[in-house]
Amino acid sequence: MNLAEAIITKNVEKQATKSAIGFKKKESWKELSWKKFSEIVFKTANALKNAGIQENDKVAIYSDNSAEWMIFDLASMAVGAITVPIYSTNNAEQAEYIINDSQAKIILVGDQAQYDASLDTLKKENSLQSIIVSKKAVWIKKEFNSYYLEDFIAKSSSELEICKKDEKDVATLIYTSGTTGTPKGVMLTHGNFLKAFDAHFEFFKFKNFEEELSLAFLPLSHVFERSWSLLCLYGGARVYFLEDPKNIAKALEEIKPTMMCAVPRFFQKVYAGVLEKAQEGSSLKTKIFNWATEIGRQTAELRRNEHPVPFGLKLKEFFANTLVFSKIKEKMGGRLWFLPCGGASLSTEVTQFFESVGIHITVGYGLTETTATLTLFPLTHFEHGTSGKPLPGVEVRIGENDEIQARGNGIMKGYYNRPDETKAVFTEDGWFKTGDAGKFDEKGNLIITDRIKDLMKTSNGKYIAPQQIENLLTNNNLIQQIMLIAEGRQFVSALIVPNFEFLRDYLKKNNIPFTNWEEIVNKDQIINFYKEKIKELQEHLSDYEKVKKFTLMPAEFEINTGEITPTLKVKRNVVLTKYADIIEKMY
Repeated sequence: MNLAEAIITKNVEKQATKSAIGFKKKESWKELSWKKFSEIVFKTANALKNAGIQENDKVAIYSDNSAEWMIFDLASMAVGAITVPIYSTNNAEQAEYIINDSQAKIILVGDQAQYDASLDTLKKENSLQSIIVSKKAVWIKKEFNSYYLEDFIAKSSSELEICKKDEKDVATLIYTSGTTGTPKGVMLTHGNFLKAFDAHFEFFKFKNFEEELSLAFLPLSHVFERSWSLLCLYGGARVYFLEDPKNIAKALEEIKPTMMCAVPRFFQKVYAGVLEKAQEGSSLKTKIFNWATEIGRQTAELRRNEHPVPFGLKLKEFFANTLVFSKIKEKMGGRLWFLPCGGASLSTEVTQFFESVGIHITVGYGLTETTATLTLFPLTHFEHGTSGKPLPGVEVRIGENDEIQARGNGIMKGYYNRPDETKAVFTEDGWFKTGDAGKFDEKGNLIITDRIKDLMKTSNGKYIAPQQIENLLTNNNLIQQIMLIAEGRQFVSALIVPNFEFLRDYLKKNNIPFTNWEEIVNKDQIINFYKEKIKELQEHLSDYEKVKKFTLMPAEFEINTGEITPTLKVKRNVVLTKYADIIEKMY
């Protein structure tokens, strides 16, 4: 079945007048009912057909999150075309590469920079024929086949016969951002998505899912947010789209979502912020906080194992919630209870903390090539510090060099126009090789040890798994980003991006005048402060794992400079090359 049909038809029949999506217009949030949403999707689909888009043609989307993003995605699939998302943060050269490699014919853009980049590509007379612009604020050149979305769909019909699709037909090409190599177009099929969605519903057995409200703030161009948002719509839940992720704190309080997918850094920042505030308070406040988290931990443990909570403990939990937890939850909108988390590992102390507050983080593991999820935490009987258990219809095994290998529902069809590279990531008996190292615990939970490519061997022959150490050092409010260096070196060093907000407060409290970050991060007082804190944080590590030297960076690693991926993972090769001189000075 066509993925667009599976999402729209059922929901229009069941809940036509109920809200499907939400978006911000000027300063207020608006909603579209399922009926209205389907009409706009069908009008857009017919406009694409009128513009010459046929089955299996490629349609690109190069925009920040928006209602138009999702409308264009479903409209493209409805006519049997293949959607090609491009990260809104990609520069002109990166976008042009994807447009040309996928042979996209039409592109939807969101802002002026994306329009200008697409126009340069269109002028080169490659596959691109038309540019559709979602915002009237963007200045366009109509003589170059450029149209505002509103005008593009104005005269088209809202009646549509959705193109029939087989489960093996390609629905989308998602170009992997990856931390290494040239982006490759991952071919995911209609069946990949639909089977994965059904597996999630079978796994969690959600009750009244259509009453849920999800906030999409991670990039829709990434497989994680796109799959999650489509899953929510498939299940009849509402999805609100946040254009600028920097406004997440305000949006949480305005929308009050019940569900939301996020990356580990989001949880680490919330956790570190809460701990810092608790430690800054009076000794009484700190005592109350510590008491509440201990009560929360005890009740969470009982519920995790489906044991009854005694009345006395329930009473204590009520007071813990009133005095402490309700304030933390209120900052996140007050209604969040289910938060899928992926993209990197998340430490036990963070997941336990959220669980004690009454917010369930569903840690999962997967790749673009596996339609996001391979394994994840169930609602109960999960094990902290693992990546959970395989979804129904998914098999996972540990192959050579401890490599995690998988087969089943979500595994991609292959890399677009790259038969050799497709062949290289599959074993002879058809298992997909993830490139990650892992193992199973005695209960069948998957534990990720690290990316095989990221494992580092020091000149003394010791292996370092950087992710675990980096996680340990970023679970606080001092460090925003970190990258370990150890490969072929005699000891571990690191490039550290401080949390500049925290550092600014530290300067005020210690009467250190602010000049510029370049000067501040090179001050002996600041370096010594970080030395002491890092020494404390890595006390229990083996000596060979400890960061012996570090450099404080004066600015964050950025997506648009290619130093980090859109899910905030550091691109090691890029950073190693760019800051080679700084790294050499540490040795």
